[in-house]
Amino acid sequence: MTGLKQTVLHDLHLRLGAKMVPFAGYDMPVQYPAGVMKEHLHTREAAGLFDVSHMGQVILRGDGAAEALETLVPVDILGLKEGRQRYALFTNNDGGILDDLMVANRGDHLFVVVNAACKDDDIAHMQRALGGRLTVEPLVDRALLALQGPQAEAALARLVPGVTDMRFMDVATHAWEGVDLWISRSGYTGEDGFEISVPEAKAVALAEALLAMEEVLPIGLGARDSLRLEAGLCLYGHDIDTTTTPVEGALEWAMQKVRRTGGARAGGFPGAPRILEELEAGAARRRVGLLPEGRAPMREGTALYAAETGGDPVGEVTSGGFGPSIARPMSMGYLPPWNSPPPARLSGARCGAGVWPLPSPTCLSVPPLTNASEGK
Repeated sequence: MTGLKQTVLHDLHLRLGAKMVPFAGYDMPVQYPAGVMKEHLHTREAAGLFDVSHMGQVILRGDGAAEALETLVPVDILGLKEGRQRYALFTNNDGGILDDLMVANRGDHLFVVVNAACKDDDIAHMQRALGGRLTVEPLVDRALLALQGPQAEAALARLVPGVTDMRFMDVATHAWEGVDLWISRSGYTGEDGFEISVPEAKAVALAEALLAMEEVLPIGLGARDSLRLEAGLCLYGHDIDTTTTPVEGALEWAMQKVRRTGGARAGGFPGAPRILEELEAGAARRRVGLLPEGRAPMREGTALYAAETGGDPVGEVTSGGFGPSIARPMSMGYLPPWNSPPPARLSGARCGAGVWPLPSPTCLSVPPLTNASEGK
């Protein structure tokens, strides 16, 4: 397909036999010859390498950068220590989510990573809102790799020994082959792992060095999606969007006390009146996990009903697929809050489904889904 952008690893993907698909304006690998199932399970058991260079990398530089960014996100940026990273949300005046992002304090600047599909809008948003106070510098010469899985540390430490000292959500600069790697201990799979910003000139060499290790396989977008869904992690544009508030999206864990009502810097971000009210009184709907019965997944757009027959829909599925680690279908969607525990069973288009509250994605392992069918 013409008109698609390519990451610096594009030729490597083709050499590895990847099936390429359009994604967020890029020609990206959806799977490799091993297949989605094997790629998923390998990441859970060993280590998988992902090309996420399509995402946006931005530096915010200037006096008061943390205070300035706090005017756009309901998150404590001032309290983010040097060498640490935090999940954040851009919100609009209605309290909806413009995008979710990662913010790292790298000492003399903030390093921001935004979603590929939103990066042009996000960069423009920051330039409009912050350009008079800060330098907003999109990085166009660095690739981004993610190494995920229980053996990710052992693999990366062969090249960069210092990563063994990093904790979850640490960020650090490490030298490799004459260049600086900007490494965070984080990811989008529910596993331990690292995200590595590397100069494009060294990106292929770094990827090849990691893939030469027995425990590392290349992983495509297909397994990336099933891994994040098993872990209860949102996909922007599906599970959260401009119609979703952080409280509806079960993301209030990302809002520190200092930005909430009664906090030292409460409010002061777009949509604060609605978001702060929902934190106190609750939202009209909540993102939840669903375990469909049988073998057929409940896909995005499936209506959810409280009764097997009759009645109006009470919710909708926003993501769905098969979970290789749990060997059954899994979904995510929105339901109204119940004053008592939600029904242990809902009905969708073809089958029933159990409900479970979503965990905080700060955990590094797959959440225990086995009780979901009991509505716990």
